[in-house]
Amino acid sequence: MQDTLKARLGRRTVLKAAAAAAFPAVPGLHTAVWAQGSDKPEKEEVRIGFIPLTDCASVVMASVLGFDRKYGIRIVPTKEASWAGVRDKLVNGELDMAHVLYGLVYGVHLGVAGPRKDMAVLMTLNNNGQAITLSKKLADKGAVDAVTLAKLMAGDKRDYTFAQTFPTGTHAMWLYYWLASAGINPMRDAKVITVPPPQMVANMRVGNMDGFCVGEPWNHRAIMDGIGVTAVTTQDIWKDHPEKVLGTTADFVRKYPNTARAVVMAVLEASRWIDAGLQNKLKMAETIADKAYVNTGVDAINQRILGRYQNGLGRTWDDPNHMKFFNDGAVNFPYLSDGMWFLTQHKRWGLLKDHPDYLGVAKQINQAELYRQAASALNVSVPKDPMRASKLIDGVVWDGKDPAKYADSFKIRAGASA
Repeated sequence: MQDTLKARLGRRTVLKAAAAAAFPAVPGLHTAVWAQGSDKPEKEEVRIGFIPLTDCASVVMASVLGFDRKYGIRIVPTKEASWAGVRDKLVNGELDMAHVLYGLVYGVHLGVAGPRKDMAVLMTLNNNGQAITLSKKLADKGAVDAVTLAKLMAGDKRDYTFAQTFPTGTHAMWLYYWLASAGINPMRDAKVITVPPPQMVANMRVGNMDGFCVGEPWNHRAIMDGIGVTAVTTQDIWKDHPEKVLGTTADFVRKYPNTARAVVMAVLEASRWIDAGLQNKLKMAETIADKAYVNTGVDAINQRILGRYQNGLGRTWDDPNHMKFFNDGAVNFPYLSDGMWFLTQHKRWGLLKDHPDYLGVAKQINQAELYRQAASALNVSVPKDPMRASKLIDGVVWDGKDPAKYADSFKIRAGASA
């Protein structure tokens, strides 16, 4: 055990040295001045919760590589068991921040995901990199994508069960959107359950669900274990979609603005480091595979982070739209339209009874100005427009211009007769 600890500490020292060489201190922003001047973090130790998923990497690496120390803080990554647990600990203050589902933050802010609390999104942590897995049993019956799944469900009538990770979260929304794109109403034609990400594969193995939507590495793990196939990646549902965010409470940002900005800078540097090249990605995979973080074999992580995909049915492909953490800064800006999209889907599926003030809520939650300050200090480019447009899998364009009309435009939605 002593040798294992020595090896881990030795690897951490090597990684820190490599990171320092790759990203020296920001010109004009000396750590000592930053930590002791007017921008000195009000709270120096920051507990950041994470769920064992590949996309927790930027938070973990910010700590492992020592980027946090450059800005006068110490990030303490805290492994959590479920998104509900993350929510509760954010709300009651046990966690300062979290690697968290975009839609969870919005759900808590509006009181439709448990206790209501004013929330904040500091930055986007990643785009892409989730998937929908169907059981091998379904695949053996011909259900390998949305169209063939709909055909099987229409012909072989029974109760079909699908799992997502949190009712207002990203995976629920990707699952519902994908099913609906093939004419399947997730509210009427299927049973949907909530399962924590690390428990997805075990639950599919014992037959508790026909399919699930989750982050990596659990989709690839299902293929490696021979129990599931990848039916679709989430980047095929929405190219460069928002996924996890660095979330906290509005109270934390008000009380500790310098700390919040320092954390964004540290995580932004870690994001840039991860996306800087092949070797960094492989080092990241080796680090987060450890028992302290994701707790899986590195081979479950290191293929899909490079865009090397297989579907479990013999097909392999290289996907340029794989999980991205930085992508020259294009990933991390907290676009208002991204947050608004989740609200439109919450309304679509009956989680919200009435149309909210879509833009007003997004402006309350997404801390665009704080992010701009952090990004500018690191010479990371920031988009001029806080809205962006995207075409999703069904051909419908989302641009944030008329969110109420967009939310009501879907033929398949909660309460619709069709």
